[in-house]
Amino acid sequence: MKIHKFVSFATGILLLPIFAACTPNDTAQDTTTTPPPATDVNTPDLAITPTATPTVTPGTTPGAAVDDDIKNVVEANPSLRTLANLIDETDLDDKLDDDGPYTFFAPSDQAFAAIPEATRQRLLQPENRNTLRQILNNHLVPGNLRANQIQSGEVQTLANNPVNVQVDQATNQVRVNGATVTQPDIPASNGVIHIIDQVILPPNLNF
Repeated sequence: MKIHKFVSFATGILLLPIFAACTPNDTAQDTTTTPPPATDVNTPDLAITPTATPTVTPGTTPGAAVDDDIKNVVEANPSLRTLANLIDETDLDDKLDDDGPYTFFAPSDQAFAAIPEATRQRLLQPENRNTLRQILNNHLVPGNLRANQIQSGEVQTLANNPVNVQVDQATNQVRVNGATVTQPDIPASNGVIHIIDQVILPPNLNF
């Protein structure tokens, strides 16, 4: 009897793998499923959606209204942050928000960055505020001069210094004392702005 029970038990153990192989597995995953892509260890946990970089079209300033004066147009232009701060620093806004009209050859941020650091630091000292205001006035010309109205020759600035204007008719390129107009004809209610790539320093400035 014991031998018979042992044989039955052994037979059952031997048949278990066979039954298991023949039993359908409802929870088995389809082996043909495409495995998930491998995770790059350099990929950040949270994806950051890049934002579109606004483009500045010549003759426009993002965020500026048609009836904004020169000061407000400068403040709204992303290329003129340094100039906007200096206008506030020198209280030149009392000139740039009157009726004008004025033509403003406005140095870009890159133009101010090209000035030696030591010179910039000296100009920002309180005792040199009038000098800094004179420098900004050296970029202001009476009248509303669009790019197609500018002619070669000397024009007088509000700093009482003449600047030399050169117009290349073939390329429609305007230069002022060596500075190149990179973005012309930005309109304002009391004039027009032409962005330039250099700061026009007065001839009598000793820095």
